[in-house]
Amino acid sequence: MDYLDLETPALLVDKEMMLGNLRSMQDYAEKNGVRLRPHTKTHKMPALAKLQEKYGASGITVAKVGEAEVMAENGLQNIFIANEIVGESKLNRIRKLAQNIDISFGIDSVFQVQQIESVFRGADKKAQVLVEIEVGENRSGIIEEKDFRNLLESIKSCKNVSFKGVFSHDGHSYKAKDTPSCKELFLKATHRTLHFAEIAVQMGLPAETVSIGSTPPFMLGFDIPKGVTEIRPGTYIFMDASQANVIGTYDRCAASVLATVISKPTRERVILDVGAKGITAQTRSEGITKTIGVGKIKGFSHVFIDGVFDEHAIIYNADFSKQVQIGDKVEIIPNHVCPVCNLHEKAYLIQNGVIDEVLDVDCRGKLQ
Repeated sequence: MDYLDLETPALLVDKEMMLGNLRSMQDYAEKNGVRLRPHTKTHKMPALAKLQEKYGASGITVAKVGEAEVMAENGLQNIFIANEIVGESKLNRIRKLAQNIDISFGIDSVFQVQQIESVFRGADKKAQVLVEIEVGENRSGIIEEKDFRNLLESIKSCKNVSFKGVFSHDGHSYKAKDTPSCKELFLKATHRTLHFAEIAVQMGLPAETVSIGSTPPFMLGFDIPKGVTEIRPGTYIFMDASQANVIGTYDRCAASVLATVISKPTRERVILDVGAKGITAQTRSEGITKTIGVGKIKGFSHVFIDGVFDEHAIIYNADFSKQVQIGDKVEIIPNHVCPVCNLHEKAYLIQNGVIDEVLDVDCRGKLQ
Protein backbone atom coordinates (compact mmCIF):
# COMPACT_ATOMS: atom_id res chain seq x y z
CA MET A 1 0.00 0.00 0.00
CA ASP A 2 1.30 3.43 -0.95
CA TYR A 3 1.63 5.49 2.22
CA LEU A 4 -0.20 8.39 0.55
CA ASP A 5 -3.33 6.24 0.58
CA LEU A 6 -3.39 6.29 4.39
CA GLU A 7 -6.17 8.03 6.27
CA THR A 8 -4.84 11.16 7.93
CA PRO A 9 -3.44 12.20 10.31
CA ALA A 10 -0.93 9.34 10.41
CA LEU A 11 2.45 8.90 12.08
CA LEU A 12 5.07 7.89 9.51
CA VAL A 13 8.59 6.58 10.05
CA ASP A 14 11.16 6.39 7.25
CA LYS A 15 12.59 2.96 7.99
CA GLU A 16 15.99 3.34 6.35
CA MET A 17 16.55 6.74 7.92
CA MET A 18 15.60 5.36 11.34
CA LEU A 19 18.00 2.42 10.95
CA GLY A 20 20.74 4.84 9.97
CA ASN A 21 20.10 6.81 13.16
CA LEU A 22 20.31 3.61 15.21
CA ARG A 23 23.62 2.61 13.65
CA SER A 24 25.09 6.08 14.09
CA MET A 25 24.33 6.35 17.83
CA GLN A 26 25.44 2.80 18.52
CA ASP A 27 28.73 3.50 16.75
CA TYR A 28 29.15 6.69 18.79
CA ALA A 29 28.59 4.82 22.07
CA GLU A 30 31.01 2.09 21.14
CA LYS A 31 33.64 4.59 20.02
CA ASN A 32 33.42 6.24 23.44
CA GLY A 33 33.46 2.96 25.33
CA VAL A 34 30.05 3.38 26.97
CA ARG A 35 26.84 1.38 26.97
CA LEU A 36 23.83 2.72 25.10
CA ARG A 37 20.56 2.53 27.02
CA PRO A 38 18.09 4.44 24.80
CA HIS A 39 15.14 6.26 26.32
CA THR A 40 12.07 4.68 24.77
CA LYS A 41 9.67 7.43 25.85
CA THR A 42 10.45 8.85 22.41
CA HIS A 43 8.74 6.07 20.46
CA LYS A 44 6.86 4.05 23.13
CA MET A 45 7.01 0.92 20.95
CA PRO A 46 8.39 -2.41 22.23
CA ALA A 47 9.14 -3.48 18.66
CA LEU A 48 11.52 -0.55 18.25
CA ALA A 49 13.03 -1.09 21.71
CA LYS A 50 13.87 -4.64 20.66
CA LEU A 51 15.36 -3.29 17.46
CA GLN A 52 17.56 -0.92 19.46
CA GLU A 53 18.81 -3.87 21.50
CA LYS A 54 19.39 -5.85 18.31
CA TYR A 55 21.67 -3.04 17.13
CA GLY A 56 23.67 -3.20 20.36
CA ALA A 57 21.84 -1.36 23.15
CA SER A 58 22.51 -2.87 26.58
CA GLY A 59 18.96 -2.32 27.78
CA ILE A 60 16.31 0.39 27.66
CA THR A 61 15.18 3.42 29.63
CA VAL A 62 11.56 4.32 30.35
CA ALA A 63 9.92 7.16 32.25
CA LYS A 64 7.05 5.44 34.04
CA VAL A 65 6.24 2.12 35.71
CA GLY A 66 3.41 1.60 33.23
CA GLU A 67 5.88 1.83 30.35
CA ALA A 68 8.16 -0.67 32.09
CA GLU A 69 5.26 -3.10 32.50
CA VAL A 70 4.34 -2.96 28.82
CA MET A 71 7.95 -3.32 27.72
CA ALA A 72 8.42 -6.31 30.04
CA GLU A 73 5.23 -7.95 28.78
CA ASN A 74 6.71 -7.70 25.30
CA GLY A 75 9.99 -9.38 26.19
CA LEU A 76 12.30 -6.51 27.23
CA GLN A 77 14.41 -7.81 30.12
CA ASN A 78 16.69 -4.94 31.18
CA ILE A 79 14.87 -1.74 32.09
CA PHE A 80 15.79 1.45 33.93
CA ILE A 81 13.06 3.86 35.02
CA ALA A 82 14.78 7.26 34.83
CA ASN A 83 12.44 8.89 37.30
CA GLU A 84 11.80 9.08 41.03
CA ILE A 85 9.23 6.49 42.05
CA VAL A 86 7.02 7.41 45.00
CA GLY A 87 4.11 5.45 46.43
CA GLU A 88 3.71 1.92 47.73
CA SER A 89 1.45 0.87 44.85
CA LYS A 90 4.01 1.74 42.19
CA LEU A 91 6.84 0.22 44.22
CA ASN A 92 4.87 -3.00 44.57
CA ARG A 93 4.50 -3.09 40.79
CA ILE A 94 8.27 -2.73 40.44
CA ARG A 95 8.78 -5.49 43.01
CA LYS A 96 6.57 -7.75 40.89
CA LEU A 97 8.52 -6.88 37.72
CA ALA A 98 11.80 -7.58 39.50
CA GLN A 99 10.78 -11.22 39.91
CA ASN A 100 11.35 -11.79 36.18
CA ILE A 101 13.48 -8.98 34.77
CA ASP A 102 16.44 -6.77 35.63
CA ILE A 103 14.85 -3.47 36.66
CA SER A 104 16.23 -0.38 38.37
CA PHE A 105 14.81 3.06 39.10
CA GLY A 106 15.62 6.54 40.33
CA ILE A 107 15.59 8.14 43.77
CA ASP A 108 16.71 11.45 45.28
CA SER A 109 15.47 11.40 48.89
CA VAL A 110 15.69 9.46 52.15
CA PHE A 111 11.88 9.30 52.18
CA GLN A 112 11.95 7.16 49.06
CA VAL A 113 14.62 4.87 50.49
CA GLN A 114 12.53 4.22 53.61
CA GLN A 115 9.44 3.52 51.53
CA ILE A 116 11.35 1.16 49.22
CA GLU A 117 12.88 -0.68 52.19
CA SER A 118 9.40 -1.33 53.55
CA VAL A 119 7.82 -2.44 50.26
CA PHE A 120 10.70 -4.77 49.30
CA ARG A 121 10.82 -6.48 52.71
CA GLY A 122 10.84 -10.24 52.07
CA ALA A 123 11.47 -9.91 48.34
CA ASP A 124 13.77 -12.39 46.61
CA LYS A 125 15.81 -9.54 45.11
CA LYS A 126 16.76 -6.17 46.51
CA ALA A 127 15.48 -2.99 44.90
CA GLN A 128 18.08 -1.64 42.47
CA VAL A 129 18.27 2.17 42.73
CA LEU A 130 20.23 4.95 41.05
CA VAL A 131 20.49 8.37 42.64
CA GLU A 132 19.66 11.26 40.35
CA ILE A 133 22.06 14.21 40.39
CA GLU A 134 20.69 17.64 39.46
CA VAL A 135 23.15 19.13 36.96
CA GLY A 136 21.58 22.43 35.89
CA GLU A 137 18.23 21.58 34.37
CA ASN A 138 16.47 22.74 37.56
CA ARG A 139 14.34 19.64 37.76
CA SER A 140 14.60 16.66 40.14
CA GLY A 141 17.80 15.28 41.62
CA ILE A 142 20.28 15.76 44.46
CA ILE A 143 21.82 19.24 44.71
CA GLU A 144 23.81 19.33 47.97
CA GLU A 145 26.65 16.93 48.78
CA LYS A 146 25.45 16.55 52.37
CA ASP A 147 22.07 15.35 51.14
CA PHE A 148 23.80 12.83 48.88
CA ARG A 149 25.87 11.53 51.78
CA ASN A 150 22.79 11.26 53.98
CA LEU A 151 20.99 9.39 51.23
CA LEU A 152 23.84 6.91 50.81
CA GLU A 153 24.04 6.37 54.58
CA SER A 154 20.33 5.60 54.50
CA ILE A 155 20.86 3.03 51.74
CA LYS A 156 23.77 1.45 53.64
CA SER A 157 21.46 0.86 56.62
CA CYS A 158 18.92 -0.98 54.44
CA LYS A 159 18.57 -4.71 53.90
CA ASN A 160 16.35 -4.47 50.84
CA VAL A 161 17.82 -1.58 48.84
CA SER A 162 20.93 -1.82 46.67
CA PHE A 163 22.81 1.20 45.34
CA LYS A 164 23.49 0.70 41.62
CA GLY A 165 24.86 4.11 40.70
CA VAL A 166 24.08 7.67 39.72
CA PHE A 167 22.37 9.29 36.76
CA SER A 168 21.74 12.77 35.42
CA HIS A 169 19.98 14.57 32.59
CA ASP A 170 21.48 17.72 31.09
CA GLY A 171 18.24 18.80 29.44
CA HIS A 172 19.28 22.44 29.68
CA SER A 173 21.69 21.72 26.81
CA TYR A 174 18.67 22.17 24.52
CA LYS A 175 18.82 25.87 25.37
CA ALA A 176 22.54 26.33 24.77
CA LYS A 177 23.12 29.35 22.54
CA ASP A 178 25.63 27.57 20.29
CA THR A 179 27.78 24.45 19.97
CA PRO A 180 30.63 25.67 22.24
CA SER A 181 28.10 26.62 24.92
CA CYS A 182 26.44 23.22 24.58
CA LYS A 183 29.80 21.52 25.08
CA GLU A 184 30.52 23.63 28.15
CA LEU A 185 27.15 22.73 29.69
CA PHE A 186 27.63 19.06 28.82
CA LEU A 187 31.08 18.85 30.39
CA LYS A 188 30.04 20.73 33.49
CA ALA A 189 27.04 18.45 33.97
CA THR A 190 29.04 15.30 33.31
CA HIS A 191 31.89 16.22 35.65
CA ARG A 192 29.37 17.06 38.37
CA THR A 193 27.82 13.60 37.93
CA LEU A 194 31.25 11.99 38.09
CA HIS A 195 32.07 13.99 41.23
CA PHE A 196 29.09 12.48 43.04
CA ALA A 197 30.08 9.03 41.79
CA GLU A 198 33.50 9.58 43.41
CA ILE A 199 31.85 10.56 46.69
CA ALA A 200 29.99 7.24 46.57
CA VAL A 201 33.31 5.42 46.15
CA GLN A 202 34.70 7.27 49.18
CA MET A 203 31.70 6.10 51.18
CA GLY A 204 32.24 2.48 50.23
CA LEU A 205 29.45 2.33 47.63
CA PRO A 206 31.15 2.30 44.22
CA ALA A 207 28.77 3.11 41.38
CA GLU A 208 28.38 0.25 38.93
CA THR A 209 26.56 2.67 36.63
CA VAL A 210 27.26 6.32 35.88
CA SER A 211 24.54 7.25 33.42
CA ILE A 212 24.08 10.51 31.54
CA GLY A 213 21.54 11.58 28.99
CA SER A 214 20.35 14.30 26.62
CA THR A 215 20.45 13.98 22.86
CA PRO A 216 22.08 17.25 21.63
CA PRO A 217 25.61 16.65 23.02
CA PHE A 218 25.65 13.16 21.52
CA MET A 219 24.40 14.35 18.13
CA LEU A 220 27.24 16.87 18.15
CA GLY A 221 29.71 14.06 18.80
CA PHE A 222 31.32 15.38 21.98
CA ASP A 223 33.88 13.08 23.59
CA ILE A 224 32.47 11.43 26.71
CA PRO A 225 34.67 11.86 29.81
CA LYS A 226 36.24 8.78 31.36
CA GLY A 227 34.18 7.32 34.18
CA VAL A 228 30.81 7.54 32.44
CA THR A 229 29.51 4.03 31.78
CA GLU A 230 26.21 4.68 30.01
CA ILE A 231 24.30 7.17 27.85
CA ARG A 232 20.51 7.53 27.55
CA PRO A 233 19.55 9.49 24.41
CA GLY A 234 15.99 9.12 23.20
CA THR A 235 15.11 11.43 20.31
CA TYR A 236 17.98 10.26 18.11
CA ILE A 237 15.98 7.30 16.73
CA PHE A 238 13.51 9.62 14.96
CA MET A 239 14.95 13.11 15.34
CA ASP A 240 12.64 16.13 15.00
CA ALA A 241 12.74 19.78 13.96
CA SER A 242 14.48 20.92 17.14
CA GLN A 243 17.19 18.26 16.89
CA ALA A 244 17.55 19.04 13.19
CA ASN A 245 18.44 22.59 14.16
CA VAL A 246 21.24 21.24 16.38
CA ILE A 247 22.98 19.48 13.49
CA GLY A 248 21.87 21.89 10.75
CA THR A 249 19.87 19.50 8.58
CA TYR A 250 16.45 17.83 8.39
CA ASP A 251 17.96 14.91 6.48
CA ARG A 252 17.94 12.63 9.54
CA CYS A 253 14.33 13.32 10.58
CA ALA A 254 12.79 9.87 10.21
CA ALA A 255 9.39 10.65 11.73
CA SER A 256 6.67 12.82 10.25
CA VAL A 257 2.93 13.25 10.48
CA LEU A 258 0.98 12.83 7.26
CA ALA A 259 -1.84 15.37 6.95
CA THR A 260 -4.38 16.41 4.33
CA VAL A 261 -5.08 19.90 3.00
CA ILE A 262 -8.77 20.37 3.87
CA SER A 263 -9.31 24.07 3.25
CA LYS A 264 -7.85 27.15 1.55
CA PRO A 265 -10.02 30.01 2.82
CA THR A 266 -7.78 32.78 1.47
CA ARG A 267 -4.97 33.10 -1.05
CA GLU A 268 -2.38 32.54 1.66
CA ARG A 269 -4.12 30.52 4.38
CA VAL A 270 -3.92 26.71 4.19
CA ILE A 271 -5.64 24.39 6.68
CA LEU A 272 -4.48 20.84 7.46
CA ASP A 273 -6.50 18.14 9.23
CA VAL A 274 -4.20 17.77 12.23
CA GLY A 275 -3.76 20.05 15.20
CA ALA A 276 -2.57 20.03 18.79
CA LYS A 277 -4.06 16.55 19.28
CA GLY A 278 -1.83 15.11 16.58
CA ILE A 279 1.36 17.21 16.50
CA THR A 280 1.11 19.08 19.86
CA ALA A 281 1.48 22.85 20.16
CA GLN A 282 5.07 22.67 21.38
CA THR A 283 7.79 25.03 20.26
CA ARG A 284 11.41 25.57 21.28
CA SER A 285 11.93 29.23 22.03
CA GLU A 286 15.68 29.57 22.53
CA GLY A 287 19.10 28.11 21.90
CA ILE A 288 20.39 25.58 19.40
CA THR A 289 17.05 23.75 19.30
CA LYS A 290 14.96 26.87 18.64
CA THR A 291 12.19 26.16 16.14
CA ILE A 292 10.02 28.21 13.81
CA GLY A 293 6.27 27.77 14.19
CA VAL A 294 4.63 24.53 15.28
CA GLY A 295 6.14 22.15 12.73
CA LYS A 296 8.11 22.07 9.46
CA ILE A 297 6.43 21.05 6.20
CA LYS A 298 8.70 18.41 4.69
CA GLY A 299 9.87 18.98 1.14
CA PHE A 300 8.96 22.66 1.05
CA SER A 301 11.52 25.38 1.67
CA HIS A 302 10.74 27.66 4.64
CA VAL A 303 7.14 26.48 5.12
CA PHE A 304 6.13 26.12 8.75
CA ILE A 305 2.86 25.73 10.62
CA ASP A 306 1.95 29.11 12.11
CA GLY A 307 -0.53 27.84 14.69
CA VAL A 308 -2.83 25.01 15.72
CA PHE A 309 -6.30 24.45 17.09
CA ASP A 310 -7.22 21.04 18.50
CA GLU A 311 -7.80 19.49 15.07
CA HIS A 312 -6.51 22.12 12.62
CA ALA A 313 -3.08 23.35 11.58
CA ILE A 314 -2.89 26.84 10.09
CA ILE A 315 -0.28 27.88 7.53
CA TYR A 316 0.01 31.41 6.14
CA ASN A 317 2.10 31.15 2.99
CA ALA A 318 0.89 32.30 -0.42
CA ASP A 319 3.58 30.41 -2.36
CA PHE A 320 2.77 27.18 -0.53
CA SER A 321 -0.93 27.71 -1.15
CA LYS A 322 -0.27 27.91 -4.90
CA GLN A 323 1.59 24.59 -4.81
CA VAL A 324 -1.07 22.52 -3.02
CA GLN A 325 -4.71 21.77 -3.65
CA ILE A 326 -7.50 20.66 -1.33
CA GLY A 327 -7.10 16.90 -0.94
CA ASP A 328 -3.30 16.94 -1.27
CA LYS A 329 -1.28 15.29 1.48
CA VAL A 330 1.83 16.75 3.10
CA GLU A 331 4.24 15.60 5.81
CA ILE A 332 4.96 17.57 8.97
CA ILE A 333 8.25 17.25 10.86
CA PRO A 334 7.23 17.82 14.52
CA ASN A 335 9.10 20.21 16.76
CA HIS A 336 9.26 17.60 19.54
CA VAL A 337 8.58 14.05 18.46
CA CYS A 338 8.29 12.38 21.90
CA PRO A 339 4.84 13.72 22.88
CA VAL A 340 3.69 13.34 19.26
CA CYS A 341 4.22 9.57 19.39
CA ASN A 342 2.12 9.46 22.55
CA LEU A 343 -0.80 10.92 20.58
CA HIS A 344 -0.91 8.19 17.91
CA GLU A 345 -2.16 4.60 18.19
CA LYS A 346 -0.06 3.31 15.30
CA ALA A 347 3.13 4.12 13.43
CA TYR A 348 3.66 3.25 9.78
CA LEU A 349 7.18 2.25 8.76
CA ILE A 350 7.72 3.40 5.19
CA GLN A 351 10.25 1.97 2.75
CA ASN A 352 10.52 2.97 -0.91
CA GLY A 353 7.22 4.83 -0.70
CA VAL A 354 5.15 1.89 0.55
CA ILE A 355 4.10 0.71 4.00
CA ASP A 356 6.62 -1.89 5.15
CA GLU A 357 5.21 -2.49 8.64
CA VAL A 358 2.53 -1.19 10.99
CA LEU A 359 3.48 -0.89 14.65
CA ASP A 360 1.22 -0.37 17.65
CA VAL A 361 2.30 2.40 20.02
CA ASP A 362 1.82 0.04 22.95
CA CYS A 363 3.04 2.42 25.68
CA ARG A 364 0.75 5.22 24.52
CA GLY A 365 -0.90 6.87 27.51
CA LYS A 366 1.04 4.87 30.10
CA LEU A 367 1.54 7.81 32.43
CA GLN A 368 1.31 6.02 35.77
